[in-house]
Amino acid sequence: MSPLVAVDSLTKLFPVKRRVFALRVRHYVHAVDGVSFAVEEGEIFGLVGESGCGKTTTGKLLVKLLEPTSGRIVLEGQDITRLRRGPALRAFRRKVQMIFQDPYESLNPRFTVFDTIAEPLWIHGVRSLAEREARVAEILAQVGLTPPETFMFRYPHELSGGQRQRVAIARAMVVHPKFVVADEPTSMLDVSIRAGIMDLLLGLRQELGVSYLYITHDLAVARYMCDRLAVMYLGKIVEVGPTEEVLQNPLHPYTQALIAAVPVPDPTYTRAPPEIKGDVVAAVNPPPQCRFLPRCPRAQDLCRTAPHPPLVEHRDHGVACYLAGHG
Repeated sequence: MSPLVAVDSLTKLFPVKRRVFALRVRHYVHAVDGVSFAVEEGEIFGLVGESGCGKTTTGKLLVKLLEPTSGRIVLEGQDITRLRRGPALRAFRRKVQMIFQDPYESLNPRFTVFDTIAEPLWIHGVRSLAEREARVAEILAQVGLTPPETFMFRYPHELSGGQRQRVAIARAMVVHPKFVVADEPTSMLDVSIRAGIMDLLLGLRQELGVSYLYITHDLAVARYMCDRLAVMYLGKIVEVGPTEEVLQNPLHPYTQALIAAVPVPDPTYTRAPPEIKGDVVAAVNPPPQCRFLPRCPRAQDLCRTAPHPPLVEHRDHGVACYLAGHG
């Protein structure tokens, strides 16, 4: 059975002009560089990594907010990479939605809650006002904004952060999509309400049969939410596999450093600091070698001369490292 979403060698380059009057672009930010993965039906696939590694750009490519430089995106067996306009693109928009990180910026302050959630229904052909009202009331109840009548005609400034994010989730889910990109949907919220939003997303997966690409920088959130996990570094996926397998047996030195940096809630516990050195290098015209090479504590001559390693299966999950499994 083919996956719901398949991504093959997806690449996004952003041009950088070093001089104001330069006629040719010679430098590019390699935001996403040859990324491949698949999301199965009903699965939550996690994408983790530091800020600037390309997670959000990947998500925007999958919902076609950005156009890829190269590579393929396949949804339900259909190549949607070059969709530009027309009925096919509209059908795609109904199947694929996005939940943005910041509920304060992603809602139009001039729209009521009803206007915000009903707009996708109008765009996709639901012209009956009574039907739109019924659908909006139903989805508000599903996302925990009850009774719906008390929320429908409020404006975003009248809601708390958690309520706004529930409205954003309702807007994405009201057209019953098959695939949703959730871009750090809890990172802007108070810690006390994050668990409620995560449980809501898990519940909607069961109720609506939706699959997620879940983007986060928080490994604890990834562990709670995701069935499988991919670790990104400077536009490349460096490790991918079942979430528990990746977190319990990390093979890439970058994944190991991420896990070592997670705080432990025990003041008596001590551990050695992560071995990686320096800061994240710029993603402008990166060299062909391993992206992690300048910071890797285990780099050897092979790493300095060979191109970036491909994802290879080790211990039931894939890792892009020539030295994986060799200490």
